[in-house]
Amino acid sequence: MPFKANATRRHRIPKQRYRVTKWAEYDASLRQRGSLTVWFSDEAIAAWRAEPRTTRGGQPHYSASAIQTALTLRAVFRLALRQTEGLIGSILQLLGLDLAVPDHSTPSRRAETLEVPKPCPSSRGPVHLLVDSTGLRLCGPGEWLTEKHGTRRRRSWRKLHIGVDAETGQILASALTPHAIEDGTQVEPLLDHIPGPLASFVGDGAYDQSGIYGTVTEHHPAAEVIVPPRATAVPSNMAEGTPSDRDQHLQSIAKHGRMGWLKRSGYTRRALVETAISRLKRVIGDARRSRTDGRRATEVAIAISALNRMPELGRPEPVRVA
Repeated sequence: MPFKANATRRHRIPKQRYRVTKWAEYDASLRQRGSLTVWFSDEAIAAWRAEPRTTRGGQPHYSASAIQTALTLRAVFRLALRQTEGLIGSILQLLGLDLAVPDHSTPSRRAETLEVPKPCPSSRGPVHLLVDSTGLRLCGPGEWLTEKHGTRRRRSWRKLHIGVDAETGQILASALTPHAIEDGTQVEPLLDHIPGPLASFVGDGAYDQSGIYGTVTEHHPAAEVIVPPRATAVPSNMAEGTPSDRDQHLQSIAKHGRMGWLKRSGYTRRALVETAISRLKRVIGDARRSRTDGRRATEVAIAISALNRMPELGRPEPVRVA
């Protein structure tokens, strides 16, 4: 049973209802995401083999594009490394391409230093960035083994910080850190991934810190910081003359109430970053199988790159039902 204290003073918000339009096109795009139709362009075939290196050391056999292709197939279809090797070999055989197949250890080893291209925003105009964090499990004993035999140590996990474009739903920035790292410390690394101008920065109460306002303003002076102030927050000494973004939020809350501020400030769009997190965990998975932090970071970057391409096949267009 829910806690009944102060039940009479709680906000009674009816659940919003939406209806998806263009359902036929969206349904076809969902089926196409599982299609095994694969083709290799002439440029991809020519770039499959690695260029000879001019420095000392062993010569690589496969280019970064070939390794990224293997890791992408592994992430999308949730395969182990040996099964990924078998899938690539069968695809090359069916296409009649005379290309070497990377053995299962090569993508794992090369993932430690692989550079994945950063996502490019496709929205028109400045980006409305929505930030949040979530936990990702690491490899460990399954639930049955844990319940039957117990575990000798706690299962480890990592924290994934992401920044999502509110207009397109693309994940533009990401950072994988240990679970004890605070969310506010990753604001600057996330902003470094945004090449273009920023219209607003939207985060939950964990980002209500004076340093975060200054960091966002330093990188993007015209960006508005939309973060809910804490319940014990008070205006600054400059609130009467030149109020900051945080002071304006406090003034709006005092005038219109917290629910009124949510609608007026545009903070309600932050739910879209939670949708992106849910999509990442449902489509790609919520567990990382790599053994080192460098390979885990590459695994996350590959998963985000693949996830950003899926909406290009088709996106739902929900319409709110009155």
